[in-house]
Amino acid sequence: MLQRKPRHYRSHFVEGEADLLKAQRLRYACFNDGAAGIDADALDTACQHILITDAKTGDAVCTFRFLELSDGSEIDHCYSAAYYNLDALRTFDHPLLELGRFCIDPQVADPSVVRLAWSEITRLVDQRGIEMMFGCSSFAGTNADSYQDTFALLKERHLGPKRWLPRVKAPNVFQFARILKFKKPNLKYAQKRLPPLLRTYLTMGGWVSDHAVVDEHMNTLHVFTGLEIASIPANRKRLLRADAA
Repeated sequence: MLQRKPRHYRSHFVEGEADLLKAQRLRYACFNDGAAGIDADALDTACQHILITDAKTGDAVCTFRFLELSDGSEIDHCYSAAYYNLDALRTFDHPLLELGRFCIDPQVADPSVVRLAWSEITRLVDQRGIEMMFGCSSFAGTNADSYQDTFALLKERHLGPKRWLPRVKAPNVFQFARILKFKKPNLKYAQKRLPPLLRTYLTMGGWVSDHAVVDEHMNTLHVFTGLEIASIPANRKRLLRADAA
């Protein structure tokens, strides 16, 4: 059973420049091999941000940002739309939430940080009537060959429904559903290489695009990931809501 919110971390909405810089510095450290600097883009001003800090030191240990859309007609405003053709989602007629820049300090191995982050996400979804969450789930590096078993697993078990599936937009993509059409994954190895955030999405009934974007700027491969709230198993919803209470 999930534990209650840990006492030694606190989560809050980012308010003010100092908070935002703390989040951006953590993002840079996570996405740029620990180098000093900030990770920032134009969408930061349109998004709201959550920051989780060590209650004693104030150090940032986790952050993510989110963008609310009233329905699919606003899909062009999101980060993912820069990399994926999301025309199929224009007909989604309920509120959506794009989750982005989710990262945890690699020096912090406490699973309670992940639980706290998901308790915050659960509250957002429930309080704001969100019917679909989505975002880009990233793999470290741009060498698709090193993730062939994982991509084969995604192709075999986790492709999105055709009615919502994104089409190719980015100039550099790895079309794993086509290229690995006949590959059978080594399940143990495939699971081991799943990014933690993507693994969580999939255990809740999430799905992915049929291709990965090769993002040289961020030094990642990423797949579009969607999760319809109605598809989350009832037992999992109860656990998430208990943790968010």
